[in-house]
Amino acid sequence: MRKFFGIKIGGLQQKILNLVLIFLLMTIAVATALSLVKTRQLSKIVSSAREEQQQAIENVSGNTIHSVLEGSMIKTNALQTYIADDMFSDIESGTLALSTYAADLFAAGRGTAPANFELPDAANEGVLTVQVLSEEGVDPYKSEYIGIAAGMSDMMKALCLNSKYMDNCYFGLADGTHICVDEHSANKFDENGRLIPFPVRERPWYKRAAENGKLCFSGVMKDAYTGSICVTCSAPVYVDGELIGVVGVDIFLDSMEKYVEDSTSEGAFICIVSNEGQPVFAPADNGIFSINEDSSAEDLRLSENKELADFITLALSEQTGLHIVNVNGKDYYMAGSPMQTVGWSAISVVEKSVTEQSANEMSADIDRINADAKQKYNDGTMALRQQTLIMVAIILILGTGTALFVAGRIVNPIESMTADIMEGARTGKLFEMKPIYKTKDEIEVLAEAFDDLSRKTKQYIIDITNITKEKERIVTELELAHRIQADMLPNIYPAFPDRPEFDIYATMTPAKEVGGDFYDFFLIDNDHLGMVMADVSGKGVPAALFMMMSKILINNYATQYASPAEVLKRTNEVICRNNKEEMFITVWFGVLEISTGKITAANAGHEYPIIRKGDGSYELFKDKHGFVIGGMEGIKHREYEIQLEKGGGLFLYTDGVPEATDKDLELYGTDRLIEALNSNKTDDQKALIASVKDSVDSFVGEADQFDDMTMLGLIIR
Repeated sequence: MRKFFGIKIGGLQQKILNLVLIFLLMTIAVATALSLVKTRQLSKIVSSAREEQQQAIENVSGNTIHSVLEGSMIKTNALQTYIADDMFSDIESGTLALSTYAADLFAAGRGTAPANFELPDAANEGVLTVQVLSEEGVDPYKSEYIGIAAGMSDMMKALCLNSKYMDNCYFGLADGTHICVDEHSANKFDENGRLIPFPVRERPWYKRAAENGKLCFSGVMKDAYTGSICVTCSAPVYVDGELIGVVGVDIFLDSMEKYVEDSTSEGAFICIVSNEGQPVFAPADNGIFSINEDSSAEDLRLSENKELADFITLALSEQTGLHIVNVNGKDYYMAGSPMQTVGWSAISVVEKSVTEQSANEMSADIDRINADAKQKYNDGTMALRQQTLIMVAIILILGTGTALFVAGRIVNPIESMTADIMEGARTGKLFEMKPIYKTKDEIEVLAEAFDDLSRKTKQYIIDITNITKEKERIVTELELAHRIQADMLPNIYPAFPDRPEFDIYATMTPAKEVGGDFYDFFLIDNDHLGMVMADVSGKGVPAALFMMMSKILINNYATQYASPAEVLKRTNEVICRNNKEEMFITVWFGVLEISTGKITAANAGHEYPIIRKGDGSYELFKDKHGFVIGGMEGIKHREYEIQLEKGGGLFLYTDGVPEATDKDLELYGTDRLIEALNSNKTDDQKALIASVKDSVDSFVGEADQFDDMTMLGLIIR
């Protein structure tokens, strides 16, 4: 619109002026009175509609933001926990491998010639080196243990070289000697170049493992030689009930500390809490968690803030939903996921006020648009009043009728607009431009503002809908992957209806949408049945893909080689050549000679098999474990034989069965498994496996399944 001598050309002023000049009967006084009444009514209606619309937008935005946060924070936090727990799980597996190898070495090595070993040499600084230390007053050259332990040198170096998390490993012996593999040779000498005694039996990791008698993790501490923040995983080594020593692996947490420190972003961050409820890592100035490196750190489970204490307690035991926790007068969204291996928990935190910022900005925009429109309308009304006062003396009587007509033309679009706004606040219908609003004046400006706001609101809803569809697509693809994985395993029963000499049945229940466990059974020829039970390191889609490749390799080699040990050896060679992700598999593979009931088998780090006797009772068969598939090249596996009695059989399983955990973190265990088998001496293998699954479910209760559970039952007739 343009102005000419203070009159808006094309606006309300021009319309009123034209009508007054045409009819000469306009009464400015009446028109002004009517305009004032209608303006007050309009202001009240628009104000009421604005408040209702703003409240509706706040409710929709709040619910949508909460829903999106609940989905994204929980899944993201679970993924972060899974990645961190994988690091601890890898170290745990390496420690178990060291302790098993050490026990076997000492059981077979006493009385044999000792292996060569060397003391630290500062010239080897920065080079991964095997070196021997000892306590004050202990001569390693007189030790009967250190020569045997030195036979582990190649394995210890191989573990460090092949693991992306292991930078060092060591074996502290009960006679005060110590063999280690690391890159820090120079730090083992004092300023005078003398070798520093190493009080191995006084180290916390040694004492804790020796006292507990099992594998355990230490608290967060500083490494004796580098000063870096680390956690130690250690396990005792016993031979014939005698403590030989303790093996240990350090996991350095510098990268975890940096990841947590860098996680701060617009009111959001990540915190790591130990199994003792103490914050281990949190960004500086986070406003909630304080980090103390000594034992005086606060146990958040005992915090005076009950909301925070209850949430931390829950996050250490299970994956939480989205919680709102008030700390220091501020509300925070929090989601936690426990690290099953080490007992810690990762906590994702987002300040609630930050998530509401978009909704607040939208409300502010609405207020600004309404205020601008109201100001424009008031300015136009004030100009109209001034012109009316000037003209009232000239056309007081003749302008009365015309003024009433003009007032109606002005108010009708506004009343229609108000009705549309109130309907939108009541029903959610979006505001749209209509021909009645095309007035070429302030009313059209106001209508365009509401129309623009409605289109932005509609686009906002479309964006939220698209995000929801993408989440649904991911869930659908994971369900499809689950079905494909299930189809890869034998799943049609009876498996061999034309072979009455035996019956076999197996199941696999993944902890996630897809799993890393697998089983297989197949006829190699008319008199030989191959059986496989395996567990891939890790979980989820990567483990499932690795599982499929491993299953195909074992199946192919089983049809080419009669020896289970040879099948595992060749499978290991192929996997080690193409194992960039450094995953591994535990495998039990056996071949049943159907006519005689004899099983020839080899075990690559898998659970002990359970044998069924002819009278239907079950007992654990403790076979010799070889090294896992994919862990190291050149590994040879031992074969052994099992003679099944008539009516006897075999029960195979993965560690998800004995390691199933209840809400108190107690393991189901092998003893309960054998008890469950002996309590149901049925020949129906499907019913037998179902009864074991019921026993595990009854023990676990409401606790989450954290690992895949796979079982296979065989009976010969």
